[in-house]
Amino acid sequence: MNVMTSPVAAPVLKDTGLEILLSDGEPHYFNYYWLRDNCPSSFNSATRERSFDIFHLDTAPKAKTAEVTGDVLAITWESEDHVTRFPLAWLEAYKTPQRRPDPADLAREAWYGDHYPDVPRFSQPEVLADPALRARWIEALLVEGFVILTDMPNSDEGLTETAEMIGRVRPTFFGDYFDVRTHINPTNTAYTASALELHTDTPAEEHAPGVQFLHCRANTVEGGYSLYADGVAVANDFRARDPEGFKVLAETKVPFFCEHDTYDMRSRQTIIELDQHGEVSGLTISQHMLDISDVDQELLDSWYPAFCRFGKMLQEEKYMMTFLMKAGECMVFDNHRIVHGRAAYTAESGDRYLRGTYTDRAEMRSTYRALVSEGRFK
Repeated sequence: MNVMTSPVAAPVLKDTGLEILLSDGEPHYFNYYWLRDNCPSSFNSATRERSFDIFHLDTAPKAKTAEVTGDVLAITWESEDHVTRFPLAWLEAYKTPQRRPDPADLAREAWYGDHYPDVPRFSQPEVLADPALRARWIEALLVEGFVILTDMPNSDEGLTETAEMIGRVRPTFFGDYFDVRTHINPTNTAYTASALELHTDTPAEEHAPGVQFLHCRANTVEGGYSLYADGVAVANDFRARDPEGFKVLAETKVPFFCEHDTYDMRSRQTIIELDQHGEVSGLTISQHMLDISDVDQELLDSWYPAFCRFGKMLQEEKYMMTFLMKAGECMVFDNHRIVHGRAAYTAESGDRYLRGTYTDRAEMRSTYRALVSEGRFK
């Protein structure tokens, strides 16, 4: 028996684009520049980059003819000896304006001060050997922002190979790596035995590194408990508790600094960071690196009280996770989300040595996408 099929309506050609009926039965408009620039033949399969250069067109692209044959739209161009063929299924994905689906755009899960027993833990040698486990580790970082790696090699190389599972080591003005131990002539509060208030690292950098690694090589001192809090949890609750305070901290850029003999780093940041969805993605906060504010004094009438209310909220017991780091562990966390600090310790009571480095959040997301998705060219 012959099966009758309904004819497909021809695309309607316009001056700057065409309209085509898609699966919802509605006409959808596509711009000629966009259609020509994204022709499947415009991309090199080896480099996975666009090889077509739209700048070299002598005139604006315009369709001479366009027809649907089977499940393909074929466009013949007026000023080129070229035919573009689009699978209709491909056009379906772009019929309404929206971002390309991103497997790394995961919803964050806020956590509180009682979270330590439930912190995701992974064995470093196992993560190094298993790409699937590596994807789970990075996913935990994307979702919770804080992970503990165990069984770390007691070596400088162990930290490097750990960081390079996410991306390249990201230098700061402190260098590629930093060693947290008591220094005779400290250039940073972290290099003393004093208490270190909750903060995010290197806020004075224009683009502070996104992922921090703290490898505990030794910890036998009295005191020195680690303090961590989820900035997303605190900021989300602050938004509900104090919406006007939240607004001023999310919209007002204030100066940060880090200055010593050989560097003078400065930046302007908002205290609360929002993502493309308007959701809290992190913080930039460091009381000891906040510069003398040059913000309008009348704006400071609302900004400073909000800053102080938020800072006190960060220290509430509800949010503060307190624990003692163990040798062989590496704390890996989102430096734009997780605030961290340390209780004071007695330097003479033992040995405390942490070695740290950074990578970037964008590289972390890139690595995760490559591990879990096929991409557009595979």
